[in-house]
Amino acid sequence: MLSGRALRGLARPGGQQRQLRGLRVSPRARSVMPSWVIDRYGGQDVLRFTRDMLFPIIHFPNEVIIKVHAAGLNPIDLSMRSGYGATALNMKRDPLKLKSTDTEFPLTLGRDVSGVIMECGLNVSYFKPGDEVWAAVPPWKQGTLSEFVVASGNEVSFKPKCLSHIEAASLPYVGLTAWSAVNKVGGLNQSNCRGKRVLILGAAGGVGTFAVQLVKAWGAHVTAVCSHDANTLVRNLGADDVIDYKSGNLEEQLKALPLFDFILDNVGGSTEKWALNLLKKWSGATYVTLVTPFLINMDKLGVADGMLQTGVTVGSKTVKHLFKGVHYRWAFFMPSGPSLDEIAALVDSGKIQPVIDEVFSFSEVPKAFLKLERGHARGKTVINVISKK
Repeated sequence: MLSGRALRGLARPGGQQRQLRGLRVSPRARSVMPSWVIDRYGGQDVLRFTRDMLFPIIHFPNEVIIKVHAAGLNPIDLSMRSGYGATALNMKRDPLKLKSTDTEFPLTLGRDVSGVIMECGLNVSYFKPGDEVWAAVPPWKQGTLSEFVVASGNEVSFKPKCLSHIEAASLPYVGLTAWSAVNKVGGLNQSNCRGKRVLILGAAGGVGTFAVQLVKAWGAHVTAVCSHDANTLVRNLGADDVIDYKSGNLEEQLKALPLFDFILDNVGGSTEKWALNLLKKWSGATYVTLVTPFLINMDKLGVADGMLQTGVTVGSKTVKHLFKGVHYRWAFFMPSGPSLDEIAALVDSGKIQPVIDEVFSFSEVPKAFLKLERGHARGKTVINVISKK
């Protein structure tokens, strides 16, 4: 059976066959554009604005160029700015060492984008110039804190009709990260989630606020852990029980509740030592954590030894907990246009709403990073890229 994407590529209104398009060239050729970049890894001082970033080029026939209207910031942008994951990401950028230079700089950060398709590669038939789209660009590609960005067509989806570009830019990266953890890794979906007891640790951040809404839309009973000042926000998003981790011993508070079918851990650290004891034993209950040592291992040990160490760690933990009657899993962000299609449907149906902490203009990107660095966000930090301010 053909997917909606395939069907749209085959036909146009009136039954006319759509011809595959080549790259459309703008009348006024451009070679550079404004962008926020880093030229080395470090702190706040490495951020640099330039008007001379090379204009993106379509290298593969399935790629599109997007004019960025709004971009979202995520904690991974802070991590990447400091060099976290550079070993693995550079391997992904150039696995065969074909580039003439050994540097990834200048590097543009930013993963979320909401904007308008400007150009399409030869094999792109699902989109056309002028379409409003959203996407989460993977970390090994140039980011979205720029006037234009290149993305693969299979990473892009039509923007939810009910959202502005600023609202839409708050969702793709956290949405796909939560979708990966809950659905792809955790196995929950609309047909099997109803009535399940779900615990979300770190429920007030970007991934947490999305995950609360997602599993609630699928009919789960949601227990959310956050600080007291986020209580109202998280409850308004659909959480049935909200636990303030500052109000006492969190482990003891959660032990007083009935056992859970699924736990999503956005916090990591010491929570992993006791959180799996809160799951129902021998029932298929699953713990999924987004805090893993995968990239750190590769940075410290190199690609081969880092991957080996990571495999040993996750393997031993998986077996250890399997013998205790629960499933232990790691999850990561996965770029996916089809998954964004499903998320867009939930957004347009009113089941998921964006949660934005603060919006900054394009000239205020350093201020936005400072805001992100302070932590304790209530939702997402968004950059209005087309703002003239």
